[in-house]
Amino acid sequence: MSTWTPKSILLLHNYSAATFAADLVAGVTVGLVALPLAMAFAISSGVPPQAGLYCAVITGFIISALGGSRFQIGGPTGAFVVVVSGIVTTYGIDGLFMCTMMAGVILIVLGATGMGAAVTYIPRPVIVGFTNGIAVLIASTQLRDFFGVELASVPGSFWPRIRALAEHLGTISFPTTVLAVVALVVLVTWNRFIRRIPGYIVVLLAGTVLVAALKIPVETIGSRFGGIPRGWPPLVIPKFHISLIPTLASPALTIALLGALESLMSAVVADRMGGDRHNPNVELIAQGIANVASPLFGGLPATGAIARTATNIRSGARTPIAGMVHALTILVVLLVAAPLARFVPLAVLASILLVVAYNMGEWAEIPELLKLTKMDISVWFVTFALTVFADLTIAVEVGMVLAMFLFIRKVSRTTTVSLVTPDYVEAGRRHSLQDKDIPDYVSVFRIHGPFLFGASDKIREILDRVETLAPVVILRLRNMTAIDATGLRALEDLADELHRTERTLILCGAPAQPAALMRQAEFHEHVGEENICPNIEAALRRAAIVRRLT
Repeated sequence: MSTWTPKSILLLHNYSAATFAADLVAGVTVGLVALPLAMAFAISSGVPPQAGLYCAVITGFIISALGGSRFQIGGPTGAFVVVVSGIVTTYGIDGLFMCTMMAGVILIVLGATGMGAAVTYIPRPVIVGFTNGIAVLIASTQLRDFFGVELASVPGSFWPRIRALAEHLGTISFPTTVLAVVALVVLVTWNRFIRRIPGYIVVLLAGTVLVAALKIPVETIGSRFGGIPRGWPPLVIPKFHISLIPTLASPALTIALLGALESLMSAVVADRMGGDRHNPNVELIAQGIANVASPLFGGLPATGAIARTATNIRSGARTPIAGMVHALTILVVLLVAAPLARFVPLAVLASILLVVAYNMGEWAEIPELLKLTKMDISVWFVTFALTVFADLTIAVEVGMVLAMFLFIRKVSRTTTVSLVTPDYVEAGRRHSLQDKDIPDYVSVFRIHGPFLFGASDKIREILDRVETLAPVVILRLRNMTAIDATGLRALEDLADELHRTERTLILCGAPAQPAALMRQAEFHEHVGEENICPNIEAALRRAAIVRRLT
């Protein structure tokens, strides 16, 4: 039964007033954080700001109520900005609603058929490549509002957009630019030094009050959109055009895959921060239901939001009730204070989105990827370039094809046929466990077979029992024939998690290809050079030394 039961129901047992108080504070906090983000994502997508708020209310409540994560916060995110704006430009708002509902059905099918773990089949270079690309695209869409450039409409593609902005440089607004720069500096500084109060709220309120009080001549939500209507999200019945279904299948699949990827990545981050484990299939079903419901109220596509989920946990959330409170907080603002949104300056929202774009870009991953093989680097670069200069769907498809070729190449290169000699038999004795005593302060695990994307999630066999492990964990790589960037990242996460719990990870017996890639990627920085051993015999000796030193 619990296999398909939402977390909100599973956690109702022993729910108390103290737990509700914690959820209430966290929910209100993250709801206020979500307000400027929801409006900014909607404006960047080419739709009115209320579409983002409606999405946050409807999908935020559904994802928390029906999802498989304890802390997940759902709503509009930056990952969809590029896709949504392209759909709206080409097919209009009805095309977007159709596409969102089609994506929702795909997500429900993925979850119901147990495909929640399939997202792990997307290799790390592909994920980093299109995440970097999306961040660049989002940042480029904010340049008009950041500098107050007088441009009737912003082109949907990257190069035409940059060219159009360059051609209108003479129209830059000095007051808008100063306001945007000040907001950006304050936001970055605030987030760096003051974490208890989210900087997004501070910048939004301060910027709005400043513009209204001093009557600074900058564009606001009111001047461009006429404000935000007060009241419940209205029921909207989308107009379905049967002839568009085949055409919208590709962007709908893109929205579904992006939604699945980002929501499950967010859930994994939440698990690490909150010490829980999400149910990926239940989470996908909830995401699907939310995306089917969102267009019925004029909302955008939605997924799990990593930054808002992290804010939820840091604010003290204990159950999915916090996510529901977050949605109700935004609804209260819509019912009570919506008219005040007309004073919000677009330059401030642009500054907020530039910070969001930078934070989602995973820029720290690039130096790590550049340490890997030329093939891994090429997969990342091609995915990134196609995301920025071509199309996100094409980028993911080409990146996956390149990754498949890389997979085949690595597996074929690690397949060998060789003669068994007396020297080979003798060398193998040092790797054998049969004649060795394993002390009680050591836990030994092994990886058997290629440790490539799609298999890296099996490391959870260790992570799920980390609190019960011995002080020293030995990971035998003797039969791990190949590893790629995704598998390497899984080992890095394992090393960091064991270090967090004050345990020592020792690796031993890595064959040629894994050993070479680990050296190239400087994996020793995560465990220490002395904890990478040639065989189990040496690893046990090292474990004894660690035991004496602790």
